Amino acid sequence: MNLLSYKKAANFWTEALPLGNGRLGAMHFGGVEVDQFQLNEDTLWSGPPNREKQYDDRESLEKVRKLIDEENYEEAIDETKNMFGPFTQAYMPLGNLKIQYLHGDVARKYERTLNIEEAISSVKYTVGKVEYTREAFISYPHQVLAIQLTSSVEKSLNVNITLDSLLKYRTLNSEEEVVLQGICPEVCAPTYFHENEQPIIYGEFGETRAIHFEGRLGVVVEDGQVDSENGRLSIQNASKAVLYFSAATSFNGFDQLPGKYFGELTRKNEEILAKAMSFSYEQLKEEHVQDYQNLFKRVDFSLDYDKPQEELDTDDRVRKYGADDLGMSELLFQYGRYLLIASSREGTQPANLQGIWNDLTRAPWSSNYTLNINAEMNYWPAEVTNLAECHRPLLKAIEELSVNGEKMVNERYGLKGWTAHHNTDLWRHADPVGDDRYGDPVWAFWPMSGPWLCRHVWEYYSFSQDKAYLAEEAFPLMKGAADFCLDWLIEDENGYLITSPSTSPEHLFFADNGQKGSVTKGATMDLQIIWDLFTNCIEAAAVLDIDDAWVQQVKTAKERLHPMQIGKYGQLQEWLIDYEDVEPHHRHVSHLYGAYPGNQITEGPFMDAVKQSLNRRGDEGTGWSLGWKICLWARLKDGERVNELFKQLFNIVEAKREVFVGGGIYPNLLGAHPPFQIDGNFSYTAGVAEMIIQSHKGYVELLPALPSTWLKGSLTGIRVHGGFEVSVSWDKMQVSLLEVTCNTENPFIFKSSESVIVREEGKEDKRIDPVDGLIEIEMNKNQKYQFVFK
Repeated sequence: MNLLSYKKAANFWTEALPLGNGRLGAMHFGGVEVDQFQLNEDTLWSGPPNREKQYDDRESLEKVRKLIDEENYEEAIDETKNMFGPFTQAYMPLGNLKIQYLHGDVARKYERTLNIEEAISSVKYTVGKVEYTREAFISYPHQVLAIQLTSSVEKSLNVNITLDSLLKYRTLNSEEEVVLQGICPEVCAPTYFHENEQPIIYGEFGETRAIHFEGRLGVVVEDGQVDSENGRLSIQNASKAVLYFSAATSFNGFDQLPGKYFGELTRKNEEILAKAMSFSYEQLKEEHVQDYQNLFKRVDFSLDYDKPQEELDTDDRVRKYGADDLGMSELLFQYGRYLLIASSREGTQPANLQGIWNDLTRAPWSSNYTLNINAEMNYWPAEVTNLAECHRPLLKAIEELSVNGEKMVNERYGLKGWTAHHNTDLWRHADPVGDDRYGDPVWAFWPMSGPWLCRHVWEYYSFSQDKAYLAEEAFPLMKGAADFCLDWLIEDENGYLITSPSTSPEHLFFADNGQKGSVTKGATMDLQIIWDLFTNCIEAAAVLDIDDAWVQQVKTAKERLHPMQIGKYGQLQEWLIDYEDVEPHHRHVSHLYGAYPGNQITEGPFMDAVKQSLNRRGDEGTGWSLGWKICLWARLKDGERVNELFKQLFNIVEAKREVFVGGGIYPNLLGAHPPFQIDGNFSYTAGVAEMIIQSHKGYVELLPALPSTWLKGSLTGIRVHGGFEVSVSWDKMQVSLLEVTCNTENPFIFKSSESVIVREEGKEDKRIDPVDGLIEIEMNKNQKYQFVFK
């Protein structure tokens, strides 16, 4: 089931259907009389790269540490604010492509769909005796949005097409083309709500330091006439028309000022359009589908269920059946993969807080990269669901961020290595953010982003076993982040290494002296992330045959990290001191990082404490928070609890976006924080994979967290740690068939309580018995193996 379908047009943005190729994004509304494609380009951000002042926080750092030791938490908060820096810049909307049909708005047989198997949106309806259709996709090979308009009766297509923007812009006409040119703001103030106001623009065209942009629309018609004037295209008496839209910006790199001239953008767009328009629509479509399916079709997910008899709109179907509709469970899993392909391709920017889709000049949280969970969560499904190429934009951004992060660490703290704080943006912002109006250390001062992001560079190696990547890209980044941690850690009164100052992101505590605090020492998440980084650095060094003084220093520091603790309620302690929670049901579960996405906690008392922490937090939460809990309960092997969380996630949040009214999904199935955040989609997809296959312990475990409603099904094409591709089928909640393709020299190990029959092409079947509950087999590279369970 790979189709979103509706019998009505979108009235709100959260009903529109997303298209993208990693660089260009569009939300397709599908109106009858007026259709709209809201447009984005991934490098269209406010600001140039700029830091207005130099920072030296060494004195404040020592003061904060002293105040924390004195348990003067309120003053520690105030002193920490002295270490704040500039806010990140904001992701901007490019504009709107509007198509006005001159046939009126009385239509019959309306149907609007998004086919995520082909990444194509379509609209079909009838006016009078004429059936009108429009079909759209965004091509990665050709870098254009292509829209085909057709009518069933010859010469019945009459439309006007315009481009506009919320930013400062102008429109121009050339022969059978319309052009949108504009500039972003140099500065975009912080915002946390929907304030869709015109931002301040400094200077006129050509005088600003901000990013310039151009969108260019061309058209090819069949037996009709095209006029281009007054900022619009008019098509009269045509039977078919194809629109081609291209966009370019003057972004020159994260550490360079943007270009100043529209001429270069015009040249790029004209070149792109000329090439794309030299192909027929069907040729473009065929190449687009082939390119897209090369990624999408690697994985298939199927559950056995009775299909609903009635035909319902996708959102109405979710409203009626919720998580009991296993077809929707399939669809939402693949939708997450679709969205990652659409918002993150090789050579593009990473998926941001909203993927690539934003229609507001004051987007929630600036639609930036929130590094204390959300940006990382976007990429949880990348490796496991066989989209490693889509992971590359994040890995490239981490490399760039490390450049600014190293400068920041040396300047602010006088330390070695690199890191970043709570947010980053197109310009690879690494400083803590905040001011007297908006800033709060509970979220603004969190210097653990670098170490967390290094989990992604390690995961890319762990799944691929690419030693050249490990040596040339991953290990230098990991080593730099570890250098920062080695310098940042301090010794406590018991000789353990801890962090200070430290926060558990976005969560407050009550101290024994009655003070409400956020800044303390030794937050559990800090120490888990550092343990994770040190562990991976040691393993990477072993793979690369490095055993020097630095490796020994990391090994020693890892052994001295303050151990995790179990608190008075049986929960995994969130801070070094067993404080009381200000919000016992807080949406963040930061101290459970060591269970997921980390693997420091895999069994025993600490795993029980993780479960108790989750029980105390409760099951309710915003969309992304539900996604993290789904992944955690899957890691805890509790499929029934995961299914209970599904019932909350499969909750339609009304399309008119409001802030903080409860999590779920919007009518277009995008994740609702609310407002819209795409991490809810990505974490669901990662969570489903985690329910069916786990490989974080050094061996593969099959069906660890199936709910009882998933009696029969299959998941094919999944990747696991160690360099293998795995497909599994099950019936009556028992594995029936396992297929493994070996992409490495490593032995394949999986958990099994029973013997299996191994089939390898060209060889006789072989029976293998488990040893200590595990089956291990040496495999030939690039060979496929079948394991039949009796």
